[in-house]
Amino acid sequence: MERPPAPSATPTDGVPDQAPPALATPGYPRHWEADVVASDGGIVHLRPILPSDADALLDFHQRLSDRTRYLRYFGPYPRIPPRDLERFTNVDHCNRVALIGLLGDEIIAVGRYEGLNGQGDGQGGTGGNGTAGDAVKESAEVAFVVRDDHQGRGLGSILLEHLAAAAREKGLRRFEAEVLVENHQMVRVFREAGYQVSRAFADGVLHLEFDIDLTERSLAVRDSREQAAEARSVHNLLHPSSVAVIGASTDPSKIGHAVLANLLRGNFTGPVFPVNSGGSGARSVRGVRAYASVLDIPDEVDLAVVAVPAAGIDEVMDSCLAKGVKALIVISSGFADAGSDGSGAERRMVEAARAHGMRVVGPNALGVANTAADVRLNATLAPHLPGAGRVGFFSQSGALGTALLAAATERGLGLSTFVSAGNRADVSGNDLLQYWQTDQDTDVVLLYLESFGNPRKFGRLARRLARRKPIVAVKSGRHADPRRRLASAVSIDDASVQALFEQSGVIRVGTVPQMFDTALLLAYQPLPAGPRVAVVGNSTALGVLVTDGLLDEGLELAGDPVDVGAGATPEEFAAAVERAVSSEDTDALVAVFVPPVATPGTAYARALREAVAGSKKPVVSTFLAVEGVPDELAVPRPDGTPGPGSVPSYPSPERAVAALSRVVRYARWRATPVGEFITPEGTDTERARELVARFCTDQTHALSDEDAVALLECYGIEVTPFRRVSGADAAVAAANELGYPVALKAVGERWRHRTDLVGVRLDLGAPPAVARAHGALAAITGSDEVYVQRMAPKGLSCVLEVVEDPSFGSLLSFGLSGIATELLGDRAYRVVPVSTTDASSLVRAPRAAPLLSGYRGGEPARLDALEDLVLRVGKIAEELPEVRSLALDPVLASAEGAFVTGARVVLGPPPTRDDFGPRRLR
Repeated sequence: MERPPAPSATPTDGVPDQAPPALATPGYPRHWEADVVASDGGIVHLRPILPSDADALLDFHQRLSDRTRYLRYFGPYPRIPPRDLERFTNVDHCNRVALIGLLGDEIIAVGRYEGLNGQGDGQGGTGGNGTAGDAVKESAEVAFVVRDDHQGRGLGSILLEHLAAAAREKGLRRFEAEVLVENHQMVRVFREAGYQVSRAFADGVLHLEFDIDLTERSLAVRDSREQAAEARSVHNLLHPSSVAVIGASTDPSKIGHAVLANLLRGNFTGPVFPVNSGGSGARSVRGVRAYASVLDIPDEVDLAVVAVPAAGIDEVMDSCLAKGVKALIVISSGFADAGSDGSGAERRMVEAARAHGMRVVGPNALGVANTAADVRLNATLAPHLPGAGRVGFFSQSGALGTALLAAATERGLGLSTFVSAGNRADVSGNDLLQYWQTDQDTDVVLLYLESFGNPRKFGRLARRLARRKPIVAVKSGRHADPRRRLASAVSIDDASVQALFEQSGVIRVGTVPQMFDTALLLAYQPLPAGPRVAVVGNSTALGVLVTDGLLDEGLELAGDPVDVGAGATPEEFAAAVERAVSSEDTDALVAVFVPPVATPGTAYARALREAVAGSKKPVVSTFLAVEGVPDELAVPRPDGTPGPGSVPSYPSPERAVAALSRVVRYARWRATPVGEFITPEGTDTERARELVARFCTDQTHALSDEDAVALLECYGIEVTPFRRVSGADAAVAAANELGYPVALKAVGERWRHRTDLVGVRLDLGAPPAVARAHGALAAITGSDEVYVQRMAPKGLSCVLEVVEDPSFGSLLSFGLSGIATELLGDRAYRVVPVSTTDASSLVRAPRAAPLLSGYRGGEPARLDALEDLVLRVGKIAEELPEVRSLALDPVLASAEGAFVTGARVVLGPPPTRDDFGPRRLR
């Protein structure tokens, strides 16, 4: 590790001793600031060091144990001398970088790197633009130390991630470190970071070296640690040992009264402390002793539910921070939901909470609930919760929360946990996805979303979770005015949402009833192995409706529908069901029944449940006018709530079939291989980055034809040879050089892509034809400049694009060319990065895609060639964020391959993409 600077060391050019605020500090990289989640679920604020941190750094150093200082500095080093202190706090945020971890105003961790071979003295090294000097080794020495009382929280790993990201930004490629061999904890941090570490040992010191470029393993380590930390953070929120209700009231019309009453009525397993600032007159609320302030509570408080007006939030925050409250639920409204004034108060609240390690749900939230027997937490405004179950539910809307919980109760859907995030100022749906991934009490996830905070992260988390647990989502606001969204929301159009959900395996539904329809099936029945569905009922009319619904949804009928007749007994009905569900040709069963007048329908419901007991095939039913899981169709758990094997009933055959079809599609997605994220052969990323650095400017601009071709060649994408020339003689000469037959194309975009091909002349086989074509184009366009291009094999014209999206940075778009497909918007989208499976599905997703597979006797195109092209373009979008748009148009797909005959590339400043790089909240 780094030793104290030698006496001869001199500070580099840095920030003056009396530094102004960070925003005014020259070169201060504000984008390196981050709130991060430690392994115990607490929040730590990370930012670059400033000269004004000198006193806090001295305090931090004094609070280190002698042992920790020895391991860090290879000697006693009891205090920091003034010269060292100046050097430690004055950095250039380029060749010398230091990051500090803060809890409140206290420094609890420090990490730094210092450029080697002259990089630290301001001579050479990496410049402010992040480009390394030619003669300088792209390496730096890295070191960090964590205060003793915060060791074991994973802060060393977090500092290493963020230092590596900063170093990569500044052009460094390698870290070196010296560690005492007895410093096992620090050695483990480097060894488990996911980098390929080389070691050398001498005189009790390990010298470690490793490249800091992101690798598949280092990203996997990052994601695993992020998941564990954020899941722990949510676990702390949902498993409090004590709860305080701030704003508790004796007035039944107040929300503070309601949430306290619900906590007590729900028999929360820990103590509940009402807090009412009314003074000495407020002796108790609902028979529980009340306190004037949370600071007066003698015991620890894990969770505080805030039900005071927004104007009083600052005072509440001060007392909660002083008390050491770990999590906050803000029921109150009047924050970002009320306009700009409230947004400022909301932002200050979250910043203060995170600075002190606290998580916040809300504001404007309904609350949170956990039905586990050892918790029984109902910290919501809903007086009654659904029974215990294995479904986790996240609702962004607080206003709809009570109705959603009531609907779940009515439908017989048991919940494990429920979170209504309201304005989603801190805790979001992404946090809950992290928690539910490893929560042993949750098998199905429901999401009611109004907006996204970090769509890229959502896609990554959802894709991982959906491979194990189904996710059903309602995304409202498809046609909402983006200006009305919250400040924390990211604008995202519906086509992008659809691509995100499809690629991530999320079951998207359009309405709340559809969400519950699907959830009932997923919660109580197994996944289908295929699309073959048997139908059993006692009504021919209902059987016809089911058949129509199955075929409309793209499912298959497993034999003719079975009609047992209106007079069949429960036993006869059960026997028909058993035969159908036991058939090897059946993957699922739909039972439809109209109870006869003479026999109660409950007898047939019990017969159905018993007939399919133990079946590994999903069963849905329609008992007219019965919705949810009635007692006769339920397989009760020990607490009496419906459990696995219960048969959901739908009020109409169409809804039963629609729910089943969604689950069939999900099961098919889940059974599809994940695919590989490969780098196609012939890719030269370093060359591509060099070209982009040369071509790119501060302004968005289109590349020239030659530059676009050169960039595409770095990814193995060949454009059919062409020349841009002026005059008929030059056109003929170019054709002779390229070889016949050739095509002539007008230069202006307005001519080249018209559906009547007025700006194109094809299959020109000789010089006279080229000359005549040139004359014709010149007469139309008024210009003698043309493209001359060798003819590619004829095929179906396709368009493959990288399109800029405000939420994702880039999306891949694919479709067939033509006015009909453009008019109908027949394009398919995928989110970057794309796997081999994503590429395969993308080229088959447009409605016109069957044309590529030999529709009506046509010759099939090589889909594998199109897939390869998608992977190559996807790699460009993934690795070169400066590519703001790219269009391969047209791509001619045929039995001979996929041939690019036109390309346009636009470069510009890369968008901010928080999901790449080190861990951070949001």
